[in-house]
Amino acid sequence: MDRARTCCFTGHRPEKLPWRNNEADPRCIALKERLDKALEAAYHKGMRHFLCGMAQGADFYFCEAALALRARRGGVSVEAVIPCEEQAARWGERDRQRYFSLVERCDGETMVQRQYDRGCMLRRNRYMVDHSALLIAVYDGMLGGTMYTLSYAMKQGLEIVTLEIGG
Repeated sequence: MDRARTCCFTGHRPEKLPWRNNEADPRCIALKERLDKALEAAYHKGMRHFLCGMAQGADFYFCEAALALRARRGGVSVEAVIPCEEQAARWGERDRQRYFSLVERCDGETMVQRQYDRGCMLRRNRYMVDHSALLIAVYDGMLGGTMYTLSYAMKQGLEIVTLEIGG
């Protein structure tokens, strides 16, 4: 993996998005369009490998956009970066099926560790930042994992593209 040509993502889970799980909401549709444009711009900057943490919500949108980019453009690969084996174990059936379908369509997967513990999501996020030159973030200023990942990426000198939730 060539770090200079790798892009990762951070973003909010459904409970922190104003539309929650309603992806038919116009704001969600608009965000997905902005994500598509951000990935296309990343591709034109030379990014060819895309790392996704595979959480519910914005991570799913990013993974779907990266897979769509791969279908349109040559030389694109998508890697699922999974914090632990049971990441999707407690999710609803629909989200679990979506997760496994996305992971299956990725070019590869990296499991950060086998067992869940309090730090596995942070280790997953650090792994992605440590292997990337560009971070795309869906962020609205809230405390949490997205903010932590953004500040870590800033300290590591990554280029950052922030997409606000509202537009």
